[in-house]
Amino acid sequence: MHCDSKTCSTCLAEHSHASVSLVVPVKNGGERWQQVIRSIQSQNIHLKHILIIDSGSSDLSDKHAREAGFHVVTIDSRSFDHGGTRQMAVDMLADSDIIAFLTQDAILKTPDTLGSLVCYLCKHPNAGVAYGRQVPRPTARAIERHARLFNYPPGITLEKKIEHAERLGIKTAFSSDSLAVYRRDRLMAAGGFPRQCLTGEDAIVAARILIHGGSVLYVHDAEVEHSHDLTVIQEWRRYFAIGRLHTQESAILSPFKEVSKEGRKFVASEMRYLLTHAPLTIPEALFRTGVKYLAYRAGQLTTKRLAAQ
Repeated sequence: MHCDSKTCSTCLAEHSHASVSLVVPVKNGGERWQQVIRSIQSQNIHLKHILIIDSGSSDLSDKHAREAGFHVVTIDSRSFDHGGTRQMAVDMLADSDIIAFLTQDAILKTPDTLGSLVCYLCKHPNAGVAYGRQVPRPTARAIERHARLFNYPPGITLEKKIEHAERLGIKTAFSSDSLAVYRRDRLMAAGGFPRQCLTGEDAIVAARILIHGGSVLYVHDAEVEHSHDLTVIQEWRRYFAIGRLHTQESAILSPFKEVSKEGRKFVASEMRYLLTHAPLTIPEALFRTGVKYLAYRAGQLTTKRLAAQ
C-alpha cells in the first residue's frame, strides 16, 4: 500500500478518534533544530501535544521550542538517558493513543511524513511501532550514504513479526526513534522503554513488542533527513555502548540470533557500494570496520567482567 496524501487523509479520517502526540528530546540542537521545528510545524496531521524534553540547552534550543508553541519540560542533563527519558514522556502523555518520537536533528521531509507513518500504524492493528526511512544529508559522504541505504532501503515496506527472526535475525528487532510512532497501549503492555539505557532503546522496545505478540513496521515513504559523519572516536564510543547493551539485554535479544551475521552482510554490502561510488574510501571503511568490531567486543567483555565482580 502506497500512502500518498489522499490515502493518508482518508486513513486519518477513519481513525480520527486516535489522539497523536509528538516527543522530541533536545539538548543544544543548534541551527538544525530550528529546521526541525519548521518541519514539525508544517505537518498536516493534528498533534494533541508536542512535548520537548530539554536536558540543559545553553544555545536557546528550549527558547526556540517555546516560541514555536511547543510544551517544554526541562530536566537535569545528568538524569537523561535514552530509555528512561522517553518513558517519562510516555507516562506524561497518558491521554494519547499514539506517540511519535523524533530526534533533534531529524528533519521531516514532507508535510505528510508523520501522517503517513500514523496511517500505516492504523492500517496494521497488530503493530506496536512503525519507523520511517532515514535519508542522508545532501553533504553526506559515500560511507555515510551507504549506512542509510543499507538500514533504510527505498521502495520496501515491511511488517516484521517474531516468526521472521529465523530469516531476518537481529534486523527483526531493528527500529529507530529518530522517526517512529508507537501505539501507547502496546508499548506499555510490552513493558515500555528500558530504564537506564544509554543507547539502543528502540531496538530493545521493538524486541519486547515482538516477544509480546506485536509487530514492527518499516515504512519507506515516511522520510526524515538524518545521518552522521562520525569520527573514529565517536564510532568507538557508539559500538562500545552497543556491545554493552547487547550483553546486558542478551535475554531479550536471544530470539533474534547473533549480531555478527548482520555485521558481515553490512560489510559486504558496503564494499560493493564503495567499489562503484567511492573506491578510494575503501581503506577508511575497512579501518572503521575494525574499530567497530573491537569496540563492540570491548563493550561485551567490559559488561561481562563487571557482572562477574
